[in-house]
Amino acid sequence: MSGQSRRPSKPYRRPRKDPVRILAFEALRAVDERDAYANLVLPPMLRKARESGDFDGRDAALATELVYGTLRWQGTYDAIIARCVDRPLREVDPPVLDVLSLGAHQLLGTRIPTHAAVSASVELARVVLGDGRAKFVNAVLRKIAADDLNGWLERVAPEYDEDPEEHLGIVHAHPRWVVSALWDSLGGGRAGLEDLLAADNERPEVTLVARPGRSTPEELIEAVGEESALPGRWSPYAVRLAEGGEPGALDAVREGRAGVQDEGSQLVAVALANAPLEGADRTWLDGCAGPGGKAALLGALAAQRGARLLASEKQPHRARLVARSLAGNPGPYEVIAADGTRPPWRPGSFDRVLMDVPCTGLGALRRRPEARWRRRPEDLEGFAPLQRELLRQALLSVRVGGVVGYATCSPHLAETRAVVEDVLKARGGADVTAEWIDARPLLPGVPALGDGPDVQLWPHLHGTDAMYLALLRRTA
Repeated sequence: MSGQSRRPSKPYRRPRKDPVRILAFEALRAVDERDAYANLVLPPMLRKARESGDFDGRDAALATELVYGTLRWQGTYDAIIARCVDRPLREVDPPVLDVLSLGAHQLLGTRIPTHAAVSASVELARVVLGDGRAKFVNAVLRKIAADDLNGWLERVAPEYDEDPEEHLGIVHAHPRWVVSALWDSLGGGRAGLEDLLAADNERPEVTLVARPGRSTPEELIEAVGEESALPGRWSPYAVRLAEGGEPGALDAVREGRAGVQDEGSQLVAVALANAPLEGADRTWLDGCAGPGGKAALLGALAAQRGARLLASEKQPHRARLVARSLAGNPGPYEVIAADGTRPPWRPGSFDRVLMDVPCTGLGALRRRPEARWRRRPEDLEGFAPLQRELLRQALLSVRVGGVVGYATCSPHLAETRAVVEDVLKARGGADVTAEWIDARPLLPGVPALGDGPDVQLWPHLHGTDAMYLALLRRTA
């Protein structure tokens, strides 16, 4: 035996299971593996954790920040992680990359102390990846911890003067093509665009809608408490909740008399309902009604005027969501599962038609941060013919003198004004004629609406999703 004494090996220590970070990791895996959306996946996971006693309010808030923050800054964190690994990022297993991204967000995007962020991430890696890969995670995160976010951005982002779109994309965590598209849509210089990109990275307020005739904003504010709720900025039916408000705890929400709905979405429905109309005002159509927020508001407004709403949605499961949203509406309505490009109703059947078309969703990046990395420029080509045909069918569905609202939750010019102009010029095959209605007077008090006649809302200017609305009157 050697005369040298051997140091006894440390006894194996089981990794500590942190329910907050394990839940955050599982949410990221669901988004990655199933193309799920965090705003749909995370709430039931948090609810289950609360009911089991694993979470309190602070745990839920931390898990939410870890998931949304990691997804929001994914592209920027990828660029930083790529500088700290010795292989192409595509060769790093996705679960390992998720743990690294969670760790990077804790180090660069939160106030969690460096030692705690690294050790908690390594413990998570030991639980979900194994001890071997946990060593790799530890080594990479220690490299990341050597600098703060601003220091890393100076290293991984090109100079603005050399490549402004790539610079802004990395600094504000947006893909280059999205930066370019938003710049074109917004117009103006760098400052306004940076304000928009920064607004996309902020968590939006929870906004309620008091469905007219069924509840009032005053009722909702009283139920929530004046210290935790404010009237909406622009919609007469909106109530804004302070951070951490629980809409599901309100009787009016549980009973369907109120709902959760972005103020921009409310404004689209209200503007269509208030657009000037000659003659009958008895039959309304929501031609792409899922999941039902606008349909519920339109149904309540229609009921006050004695009008009937038909809510149509192509996907049966989404049509069921629409029916749930409209349940209890005091006025006559019907929900059907039908394809708006091949509608079962007769042409000229409606006085008012809303067509909120499928789109890239670039207007809701605050709510769905993963969408910015999931979407591709070629997605526009897939939506383009559908959007034009839906608008064409909407114009066919409304009577002469009736009003059509074309709406989309995207500010991309290819999904907004270009669609309307093409259909009006018959490039989309329209066999009806229509004229613009200036939508701006129908959004009273809302500033910065541009030259019209259509309207583009913006997160940084209006505090809403980037909703687009064009109002048209069929003339022949």
